Amino acid sequence: MRGDNFFSFSSSTIVGFVHKKHISRLLLFSLLCLEFQRLINFAMDFVSPVLDIASRICNCVGDRADHLRRLPQNLKSLRTEKEKLNNVYKDVKERVEREENLEKKKRTHVVDGWIGRAEAMEKEVNELLDRCDEENQKKCFGICCPRNCRASYKLAKMVPEKMDAVAELQSEGSNFPQVAVPLPSPLVIERPLDEKPVVGLDSPFREVWGLLQNEQVGSIGIYGMGGVGKTTLLKKINNKFLQSSIKAFDIVIWVVVSRPTNLERVQETILDRLDIPHDRWKGREEQRKAEEICRVLKTRKFLLLLDDIWDPLDLMRVGIPPLGDGNQSKIVFTTRSADVCGGMAAQKSIKVECLEEKEALSLFQAKVGEDTLNSHPDIPKLAEMVAKECKGLPLALSVIARAMASAKTPEEWERDLQKLRLYPKDVAGTENDLFSVLAFSYDSLPDEATKSCFLYCSLFPEDYQIPSKHLIQLWIGEGYLDEYDDIQEARNQGGKIIHMLKHVSLLEVGTWPFLIDGEYLKMHDVIRDMALWLACEKGKKENKFVVKDGVGLISAQEVQKWKDTQRITLWNKTSIEELREPPLFPNTETIIGRMTRFMFPSGFFTNMPVIRVLDFSNVEIRKLPAEIGNLATLQYLNLSGTRIEYLPIELKNLKKLRFFMLDDLFSLASLPNQMVSSLSSLQLFSMKFFSSPSPVDEIMLLEELEQLEHINDISIRLTSIQSIQRLFESHKLRRSTTFLQLAGCKGVNQVQLLSPSCIKELILVMCDEMEEVKIIHFEKQVVPSKFPNPQCCFNHLLSVLIIGCKKFLNLNWLIHAPKLQYLCIKRSKIIAKVIEDERSEGSEIESGLSVFSRLIYLVLLNLPKLESIYGHALPFPSLRWISVWGCPRLKKLPFDSSICMSKKFENINGQQEWWDGLEWNDQTLMHNLTPYFQPPGSPYNVKSTYLVHPITRQSLISTKFESYRADYGNLLQFPPYSSLIQTTTGTSSSPLHIYPHLYHI
Repeated sequence: MRGDNFFSFSSSTIVGFVHKKHISRLLLFSLLCLEFQRLINFAMDFVSPVLDIASRICNCVGDRADHLRRLPQNLKSLRTEKEKLNNVYKDVKERVEREENLEKKKRTHVVDGWIGRAEAMEKEVNELLDRCDEENQKKCFGICCPRNCRASYKLAKMVPEKMDAVAELQSEGSNFPQVAVPLPSPLVIERPLDEKPVVGLDSPFREVWGLLQNEQVGSIGIYGMGGVGKTTLLKKINNKFLQSSIKAFDIVIWVVVSRPTNLERVQETILDRLDIPHDRWKGREEQRKAEEICRVLKTRKFLLLLDDIWDPLDLMRVGIPPLGDGNQSKIVFTTRSADVCGGMAAQKSIKVECLEEKEALSLFQAKVGEDTLNSHPDIPKLAEMVAKECKGLPLALSVIARAMASAKTPEEWERDLQKLRLYPKDVAGTENDLFSVLAFSYDSLPDEATKSCFLYCSLFPEDYQIPSKHLIQLWIGEGYLDEYDDIQEARNQGGKIIHMLKHVSLLEVGTWPFLIDGEYLKMHDVIRDMALWLACEKGKKENKFVVKDGVGLISAQEVQKWKDTQRITLWNKTSIEELREPPLFPNTETIIGRMTRFMFPSGFFTNMPVIRVLDFSNVEIRKLPAEIGNLATLQYLNLSGTRIEYLPIELKNLKKLRFFMLDDLFSLASLPNQMVSSLSSLQLFSMKFFSSPSPVDEIMLLEELEQLEHINDISIRLTSIQSIQRLFESHKLRRSTTFLQLAGCKGVNQVQLLSPSCIKELILVMCDEMEEVKIIHFEKQVVPSKFPNPQCCFNHLLSVLIIGCKKFLNLNWLIHAPKLQYLCIKRSKIIAKVIEDERSEGSEIESGLSVFSRLIYLVLLNLPKLESIYGHALPFPSLRWISVWGCPRLKKLPFDSSICMSKKFENINGQQEWWDGLEWNDQTLMHNLTPYFQPPGSPYNVKSTYLVHPITRQSLISTKFESYRADYGNLLQFPPYSSLIQTTTGTSSSPLHIYPHLYHI
């Protein structure tokens, strides 16, 4: 308050009460008051700042006191905010870890920074709270007055500041739109493997790995049967790139294609692997996706691994850029079909085979476990026996091993081993884990006919070598190929089906070496078990297919259970006890018996209303019941190798019969007149190696065959010049004859073959006076001493066997058999050259392009004057075996060092002295061929030898064998015959007439 205001009341009061006469005094007093007021004002100007400072000091002291007063409440609030921040921190951290671990993402830099700041903030808050608690313990005399007001004030002031910072951090953490982003694609993503280490795939792995290093190879196909380990091999290749030292590609992409092929799924798998943003392709058409894939892959060196392809995949439609543009990218794929490898244009195809026995046992033992294996001393041996039943198939080994892992006693193992052999579907896991997986290959077959053909193969025993030609004929007889009226067209289709089944690994090439006009096939045992399971409607109808192999005598009671059976096959010493009454087979379409005994009761064939195939080849039967003529639906009848003495005339009633085989019959007296000509549907008739106790009227048989409208495949043995003339006079017979054997034709010095000819197999046996074969082309004779017109070719001729034709000089006419596979010449005393070398006679001879280009086997036996096979070197691209015996003048083989020998070449068989006496123009050639030379051992003792071919075995036992032995015996030392001999008395697993090259037996 200023001085003028202070005195305002006094002045007015005084003026109101003074008298006018005292005005002068009052004026003086007023002047004094004014001066005093001036002094007071001067004093107030000095005191005011002091008072202001004092006021400010008071305010400051009040604020600090307020901080100290509010400190307990602020500490409580800070602790609360810290807990809230901690909860947000935990939420963010858990979210980050989940996306990093499960979704393979990487936290963002913002989130990573926030987490660091949150952790630091928590530490700072905890330190502040600790300091506050410590300062609170230092109050004077336990009252509220802090001992160090300055320090306490600082702490009290920091608490609300920290509260604000915590709240801000908490708000930031609660509002992250994303905490992690996808990681950049790694080079490779690991694929889990069931077995570590992987068993039995080292060899194919090394092969594939080597090809990946080969810059000339861009695409590699891996194929094999289901469950053999293709996917495991591909995973092993994928995981190899996990090693940090291997940087061959920018990225390895894994795609499971499977069935049915889904192109969109394949594209999206690749797009995701390439980290292409979804908004660039999600919901777009196929072409747009392909463009995005191609755009990225063109800039990268990639390895594309495609697993489980069933049909060729159009890589261009997927968006895969062409390989070989300098980027060194590669594609490796797996499939069950070798055809897919071709369809995918694989530069290299690698087949994954089943495991060897040692590897299979190792895998099986690992799966069973040491605890089980060591539970009894007998179990390891039993485990070895069980593992053998799986035949090296890894999937089967794993499934069966899991089923056996809990079996701790020998009795359990023995029981399950028997079950596995007889009823594999009853072993735990085989239906769901094994057969169902393998059945995908069956399900992928294109039509019901192909599926039926596949299931039919399960009717043969385990490890059976099935001749393809015979199998196709059975298929035709069953009606699977009925859409083809012509038998050759049906055979061609059958060949295509076999090709398909092989290439999807449902059939395999057999181990027996050679079959004329075909090949041997076999079924893996596990595939066969699966096929039988499918044929019996997945085990629901156990007797739909009945296959009995080597089981001995079958009781009549068991036969009665077969009334619903569709197909019955009996093999190897399996026989049926004598039936008191005819069996009921109302649904049976097939009965096949091999190496068995049959006793037909009266009326045996009366209850077979739908039978189509009867095959009793090599069955010990001597008589057929007459009621066989009532089988109106029968289309296939094979009586080869039986001991039948008479055929019932009632056979003439089989109006639907298409195939009639009577090979290797030695007891049949004759054929009923007009029986053959009555078989109005007959297409194939075969009487190979027929030897009757009484002469058969060959001309009458030929005339009956000529009357058949549909006949187009004849195999026949003729013994007279009249029969030969009758055959070649008939265009139908000449066109239909595919197998011709001329045996002991007296008075015949030459054979005139008409060209073109349909003969596939030609045998000339014991024609002592025969000197030459002449070729007639359109009724014009060709001079035999020169090479005939190149257009006069025997394009169908596959096999020639000449035995005991002593007057042959050469076989020049063979120059026009470009598809010849097998040539055997034996006991021809004067032949000097197989084919004369007349270079001036035709360009085809000069070039040597087609001479013996398909020849697989060459057998030369007891040719004392033979000096030359051919006058100059030939390529022999298909040759596998040469057998030379008793040819002392043959000093040169038609090879030289420039010849490209067949990659399948296996053996040169002959006497050591002959080999040592050979002359060589090039010693390098001798060194190259020496490893292939194998001198044969001593001839097999016939009395202790059983031939695999059942008809051969029967012939050996028969009283006629000595004459066969005299003519053909030592042929048995040489391939392909030597592979047929076993020195045990075991039974045969071979079908009848599966060795058409064993003409001589």
